[in-house]
Amino acid sequence: MFIKKDNQKNEAAKGNRHMGAVSTIAAGTTINGDMESDSDMRIDGNIIGNVYCKAKIVLGESGIIQGDLHAANADLFGTVNGNVISKDLLCLKSKSTVNGNVNTKRLQIEPNATFNGQCKMTTDQAQGKTLSDKKVELEVHEN
Repeated sequence: MFIKKDNQKNEAAKGNRHMGAVSTIAAGTTINGDMESDSDMRIDGNIIGNVYCKAKIVLGESGIIQGDLHAANADLFGTVNGNVISKDLLCLKSKSTVNGNVNTKRLQIEPNATFNGQCKMTTDQAQGKTLSDKKVELEVHEN
């Protein structure tokens, strides 16, 4: 009887293990290869490869990503030389630089941020529909 309750508590603890955890790549660190994380990330070092994060990424002022960035949400203070795909909110802070295309649901760009590329605003990442696709659908249904 008590064993069952303990097992339930252990299972719940395993499920919450990633809650509140933040993976950190410190300044002065260089990683060659793709990275993947289920929890929040803070990157102050250099990454040569693609970054996949199911949560939020904060790219510090000294952080540089040489590859594509995929995240649920992202606050960029550093440099990305590649495409940025954010499922919800992408914030380009005043000292950030993005050299690549952006695909996001919501975009915030502060003054003095640098963005060199194209931006595609999406309404539903799961379906891959863009705002322009929705407009075309509405026009088709009206006729």
